[in-house]
Amino acid sequence: MKKFNIRKVLDGLTAVSSPSPSPQLGAKENELIPETLQSEHFQLCKTVRHGFPYQPSSMAFDPVQKILAIGTQNGALRLFGRPGVECYCQHESGAAVIQLQFLINEGALVSALADDSIHLWNLRQKRPAVLHSLKFNKERITFCHLPFQSKWLYIGSERGNIHIVNVESFTLSGYTIMWNKAIELSSKAHPGPVVHISDNPMDEGKLIIGFESGIVVLWDLKSKRADYRYTYDEAIHSVAWHHEGKQFICSHSDGTLTIWNIKSPAKPAQTITPHGKQPKDGKKPEPCKPILKVEYKTTRAGDPFMIFSGGLSYDTVGRRPCLTVMHGKSTAVLEMDYPIVDFLTLCETPYSNDFQEPYAVVVLLEKDLVVIDLAQNGYPIFENPYPMMIHESPVTCCEYLADCPVDLIPALYSVGSRQKRQGYSKKEWPISGGNWGLGTQSYPEIIITGHADGSVKFWDASAIMLQVLYKLKTAKVFEKARCKEEKPNTEIVDEDPFAIQLMSWCPESRMLCVAGVSAHVIIYRFSKQEITTEVVQLLEVRLQYELNDLESPEGGGDQTPAPLTPSTSPSPQTAAPQTHTSTSSNSSDGIRDNIPCLKVRSSPLKQSPGYQVELVVQLLWVSGEPPQQISSLAINSSYGLVVFGNSNGLAVVDYLQKTVLLNLGTVELYGSNDPYQRQLRSPRKSRQPSGGLCDINEGSATSEDRCKSPTSAKMSRKLSLPTELKPDLGKLSVCPPRGSIPLDNRDNSFSRSRSSSVTSIDKEAREAVTSFYFCETYNRKADGGLTPSLWVGTSLGTVLAISLNMPPAGEQRLLQPVIVSPCGTLVRLKGSILRMAFLDSTGSLLPSAFEPWYEPNAPANGEERDKVRKRRPVSVSPSTSQEMNENQYAVLCSEKQAKVISLPSQTCVFKHNITETSFVLRADVVQINTGICVACFCANGHIMTLSLPGLRPLLDVNYLPLTDMRIARTFCFTNLGQALYLTSPTEIQRITYSQEVCENLQEMLGELFTPVETPEAPNRGFFKGLFGGGAQSLDREELFGESGAGKAPRSLAQHIPGPGGIEGMKGAASGIVGDLARARIALDERGQKLSEVEERTAAMMASADTFSKHAHEMMLKCKDKKWYQF
Repeated sequence: MKKFNIRKVLDGLTAVSSPSPSPQLGAKENELIPETLQSEHFQLCKTVRHGFPYQPSSMAFDPVQKILAIGTQNGALRLFGRPGVECYCQHESGAAVIQLQFLINEGALVSALADDSIHLWNLRQKRPAVLHSLKFNKERITFCHLPFQSKWLYIGSERGNIHIVNVESFTLSGYTIMWNKAIELSSKAHPGPVVHISDNPMDEGKLIIGFESGIVVLWDLKSKRADYRYTYDEAIHSVAWHHEGKQFICSHSDGTLTIWNIKSPAKPAQTITPHGKQPKDGKKPEPCKPILKVEYKTTRAGDPFMIFSGGLSYDTVGRRPCLTVMHGKSTAVLEMDYPIVDFLTLCETPYSNDFQEPYAVVVLLEKDLVVIDLAQNGYPIFENPYPMMIHESPVTCCEYLADCPVDLIPALYSVGSRQKRQGYSKKEWPISGGNWGLGTQSYPEIIITGHADGSVKFWDASAIMLQVLYKLKTAKVFEKARCKEEKPNTEIVDEDPFAIQLMSWCPESRMLCVAGVSAHVIIYRFSKQEITTEVVQLLEVRLQYELNDLESPEGGGDQTPAPLTPSTSPSPQTAAPQTHTSTSSNSSDGIRDNIPCLKVRSSPLKQSPGYQVELVVQLLWVSGEPPQQISSLAINSSYGLVVFGNSNGLAVVDYLQKTVLLNLGTVELYGSNDPYQRQLRSPRKSRQPSGGLCDINEGSATSEDRCKSPTSAKMSRKLSLPTELKPDLGKLSVCPPRGSIPLDNRDNSFSRSRSSSVTSIDKEAREAVTSFYFCETYNRKADGGLTPSLWVGTSLGTVLAISLNMPPAGEQRLLQPVIVSPCGTLVRLKGSILRMAFLDSTGSLLPSAFEPWYEPNAPANGEERDKVRKRRPVSVSPSTSQEMNENQYAVLCSEKQAKVISLPSQTCVFKHNITETSFVLRADVVQINTGICVACFCANGHIMTLSLPGLRPLLDVNYLPLTDMRIARTFCFTNLGQALYLTSPTEIQRITYSQEVCENLQEMLGELFTPVETPEAPNRGFFKGLFGGGAQSLDREELFGESGAGKAPRSLAQHIPGPGGIEGMKGAASGIVGDLARARIALDERGQKLSEVEERTAAMMASADTFSKHAHEMMLKCKDKKWYQF
């Protein structure tokens, strides 16, 4: 009969309660170590979003404020000013943004969404908010137009009607242009949706309306009728005016441009097919692809610019999307890397009735933002200063470091500045609005992103900005296949064989270690000097179990793993580093064996200043089975060691001597004390681990793996080694054969293979190594002093120790071997081990030992290099006070719980069950304010912090329900209350969990709106003023207001007040209402007066008019009277 364990039940019941410290000892320790962090030190909020707007759909530009707005298909709004001034907003509905319109120089923006709602955003506050919303019930919005210095917004619909909205009150006018009145009465067909609306630059009372079917109408707003109708037999996509208001141009679905004189509606004045082949016999050119948008911009000094997207010939198969610039007789076709979403021409003036003087074109692509300089020959592009190329190759992993060494960012910038491309425009970036924040945050921050193409990017993330510092291409180390036929058949992934999975970085020594998806590890040193490496140093590791009598699975019954003979602690091996003449072999029957997945390049490698390859380590195929992908990685510069593990075991590499020190299966780390007794027996008799089973770490075991489980035939571990193998590369593992798992497959499901059909034996056999920590600590209860150690955490919740016997520093370190010896199990937790850290006797965090950076390519006899190499720094020693019985505390965090272990006694002093219903995805031990804590992100979206060493819950916020594995793969915490994750494939979202940072955030954010004088309107000139030429104004208030047009039907649209708040509404009132009214009567309106000025002026005029009437009456009464009659 199975023994009932009441402790397990109690553990489960205390999941959300306070942690249960051990009696006596826990209380004593809690008294000795006061905790400074309290719940009031924590608050969660978003800080800033970086990167390219994901799935952009629309764009607008304020030519006076010089601010760019981009809307996306999920309702997001990104606003950009000068570099470093960015803002992110989100529409609550999440509907796609179909169009954006700035209230130019008013600090406001109108957005139209696919759910037929329009919203007014107040940009005069650091976090823009919606002031008003209007939801249409019976009409689908297709196009919006807001004339400069007007408060009346034209809205075109799918039915062909045009409605007018007052942007001050966000109410509908009773004035409506119905489609059947706009087109000829003789036309029976519906003209289609409205695709364009704009007023004549020289006459505000004339409105041009473009219908999709090809009909264009010039509508007289005063007389409420159509002046002219222009008909073309091809669908219209866009319309643009000449600034004099006498001509307009249309773009069509057959790749043609038609230019019309407004008083000649019979036929176009000119028809152009820019990319069509002109037949010799005078026939119509061949049809081309649609021209989706055209802009017509004039200059005083020369020919006008015609700029359009699309219109290419259909026979240009495979050609990239293009933007065409026609200027005079020249036509420039500018190829883009991605499809064009929208483009805008930036001009010197906001007035449509003046010469436009275009100077740049902003092109919004599906995955990029390009700005073209129109003023220079060849139309060079501007260098984009925004961090928009995070997704240049898909991001596969992230690391975040706050408060890093101060010399690190300048060092990375100095080597990264040499990588910049040439040929950019010499002019300043034209989107230059807004002001930077005045935040006091001064500590340096670095973000590192690993990418699918094998590149690693370093970013300066200080003061809520983001700027790329340096880019490292790890794929340079390997041979590249020139074509698909040359692609080696040893790769375990179909695409992106160089993709980065894990990164380990020592910022003090600047050592970098990356693990790739093809089971390879590359170690880099940082150098400011260029070198040429003749032969890349290579180590090949055979980290795999082999099974006797392996048969294909039959049936679906439970399978049993192989019995294992406990191995003794391996002696250190000293193997010379391999060159490229690998011992790889294929047997006669084609089974791949002892070969790596990728081929390291054999030619000399020129290495620029920056990160340079020190050593490449590759896992090998074994008996036709590919190596398992690497699940954990760590580097320590003080010891000169790198360790990595997967679902088979781990390997410790000495990168100074280029040798493999230890190569063991996970089971062999236990020695004879394997708690699971993994041997051939019935699954029913298997003993459950005391902490409960957890599942394998992500990506290390899938249902596909278990389908390939070996049969229950008797199997034993092979002890013989092939003669061609190096003695230090032993064969290991009961791991069943595993198929390749592409990196992106983990995004498809979030179940992490928690199927009940998987037996406990399968889980136990597939124990993966999930975390490492280098430290100087006590490995055994009887240890009297600190020893260099490596702690290992596994997917079954076990923490084991490996002792490191380091030779003396200096030359002896390069000559004598490092002795490594497993010490067995220390402690066990529920769930996979995620994070380990150490505290000293006062509760302060103990950093890992490190070696300060030195120039590795300095002369061999350099005094500075010798001086640094002789000194081996170690981590901060704990208090040597003899009053303390315990000298250190180990902090261990798994998917389910956290424990604090006292060393060297190895007793658990504090324990907290983090979650029972979910599991932790990311955990970090971080420093915040004056204390330290454990920060956790759970799969159910909760972000939690626990005090140290007491493990008291300090923060628990349901922040982000996990939707895909991208967030799980990239979420990371760092010191000082900072965290980040990849919120979309192209954007990084930074958040803070610190109350102090939340309070200072308002100061740190930049301002989008700045007071700027509106440029003067163009001078009409003497003759135009004398003979009535020039722009004609229109009293829109009289025409569209309630007194002139009446009220619109209530059922047409619903007004929704926005959450902008009283202050936002006051700011908008002073800016939008007052300024617009004063602009209309040509007063000097510099933005800070209230709208009451207009009412007072009107009252004074009425009073003056009354006074004038009374005075006139008095004059008539008194003019015939003599003076003495008064």
